[in-house]
Amino acid sequence: MSQGPRVGFVERLDGFLSEPLRRASPLELGRARMLVGVCWGLLACDALIMLQALLNPVPRSIIAVGVACAVGFGGALVLLRWSSSTRPLALLLCLLLTAGLITNILSMKELVMATHASIMLVPVVSVYLLGRRLGLLFSLSTCVCVGIVFPLHTWGTLEGPGPVLCSFAAVYVLCAWAMSWLFVSSRDETQAMVERMVRTLRESEGQLVSLIESTDDLVLSLDAEGRVITANRSARQLFRRVMGRELQKGEPGFSEFPVEERARWLGFMARAMRGERVKEEMLLPPKERQLTVELTVSPVRGEEGRVVGTTLFGRDITARKEAEARLSEMHRNLLDVSRQAGMAEIATGVLHNVGNALNSVNVSAGVVTERLHGLRVPAMSRAAELLEENAVDLGSFLTTDSRGRQFPVYLKALARRLTEERDAVLEEMRTLCQNLDHIKAVVSMQQAHASSSGMMELLPIPELLDDAIRLHALSFEKVGIEVRREYAQMPPVWVDRHKLLQILLNLVSNARHALLEAAREDKLLTLRVGPGLGGRLRIEVEDNGVGVVPENLPRLFTQGFTTKRDGHGFGLHISALAAEEMRGALFCTSAGQNRGATFTLELPTRDASLVEPTRSLISSGALEAAAAR
Repeated sequence: MSQGPRVGFVERLDGFLSEPLRRASPLELGRARMLVGVCWGLLACDALIMLQALLNPVPRSIIAVGVACAVGFGGALVLLRWSSSTRPLALLLCLLLTAGLITNILSMKELVMATHASIMLVPVVSVYLLGRRLGLLFSLSTCVCVGIVFPLHTWGTLEGPGPVLCSFAAVYVLCAWAMSWLFVSSRDETQAMVERMVRTLRESEGQLVSLIESTDDLVLSLDAEGRVITANRSARQLFRRVMGRELQKGEPGFSEFPVEERARWLGFMARAMRGERVKEEMLLPPKERQLTVELTVSPVRGEEGRVVGTTLFGRDITARKEAEARLSEMHRNLLDVSRQAGMAEIATGVLHNVGNALNSVNVSAGVVTERLHGLRVPAMSRAAELLEENAVDLGSFLTTDSRGRQFPVYLKALARRLTEERDAVLEEMRTLCQNLDHIKAVVSMQQAHASSSGMMELLPIPELLDDAIRLHALSFEKVGIEVRREYAQMPPVWVDRHKLLQILLNLVSNARHALLEAAREDKLLTLRVGPGLGGRLRIEVEDNGVGVVPENLPRLFTQGFTTKRDGHGFGLHISALAAEEMRGALFCTSAGQNRGATFTLELPTRDASLVEPTRSLISSGALEAAAAR
């Protein structure tokens, strides 16, 4: 049967049903249509029986049953227009059908009626309309009538295999019930599975629609021609903002865009239809302001992997683009400010280090001046005057005069004393020259910061510590600070002499100030050199001075932090940066106020036998970047 006649036939069946039955579940709707069809079929059979009764005499009971069945079938058709359930009418139909067949079989007393194919309608119709239990009840009633009651009712009149045929007919009725039960059960299971699948599909569809509608990203589904199939709330709102009207289904997407953007969109669609996933940014025509949207166009594949459409996901990134532009501008400004701040910090560090060295220079210059004032120059002048007074008789003066006889011994003692004072002044001048060399190195690093280089030297660390101590040796002696050295046997390491000396000078200077502020007599400064964790070199500068309170430890190496009344807070900060540049670390530990402090510098080490002397270029930009950090 073609699709057209079938649809017409089903529509005619539905014309006898009430509105609730038409909106019922597929199973209930199928039973209602079956009920209508069976009623019309049985009415047709009744009409044939009544026609036969007019042509040939039949028992009145058969005519009465036919009329009752026709009235019942017709009434069921009429009641279906108002009923909301098929079960009462189906029960009525099965009762009339079963009762009519049993009455005809027993009234006509003919084997052909007991074994007629019409008795198969009872199990088929009853199981389909009422289920297996009630269907079994009607089927057993028919079986008992055909297989037991009819043979007994016609006992002696049946000849040959009549009783056997009746038994076969009863068995066939049961077989028809079983087959109908299996068919209906299979149909019900299939229908239930389909309903579950449809329900699950609708739930999934509802969840997907809810998800798509709740997202702030625009989502569109387009067909192969680029026409809109579905669009979520965000897409409709964005379209309304851009175009000033509602987005209509079936219209081409982006058809009202400027020529260049529309051409780009058509290119995206062409690539997506070739199976490519496209992700691009697109400018939307400005109604209020220009919008930037990030689009992702993905192909939708149908049967055999053929692309049948596309899905479009978009995100308004206008705010992000504006923020990125502002961030880029702020970054450029920050770089300029950081560069200036770094240069200022470098200059401050240079001034600080030069200032430390100048303190030692001033001390050395003072000592030299003091010693020069203490030279025995007046004694030499008096000796010269004495010789000048006795120049006329110098020989007699040297031999007879008591002063003259002591004059050679006096000159010898004076010469020895002048020699000692000269050596002391020369030693102080050597210390002064070392400080001036350090100042020169620091200033040279700043002057050549655009292309400066630090000399990496293989040096024994204890020597550098001794140099730092010698630069403060005189001040330590004057204030009664004892210096203790605890140097372990360590191989020389590759370091930048001036950077490491700069750190050590700052640490020793800070320890000196801490000891001067401490109200104790046994002022002790301990210097240690030994192995650290991970094969690193460990340098410790420990004092038993005023110590550091716990709340100040985290801020000790930050720029500008100081606990001194006349301090500026740059020394330890610059030292920490210098240690970082040498891939080392500088930190401090203290048990608390008036319990001393220990500054520890850890530096990486390498086996001197495996490293050839080399010159490592250290860009001043590294120091500038460290200061900016």
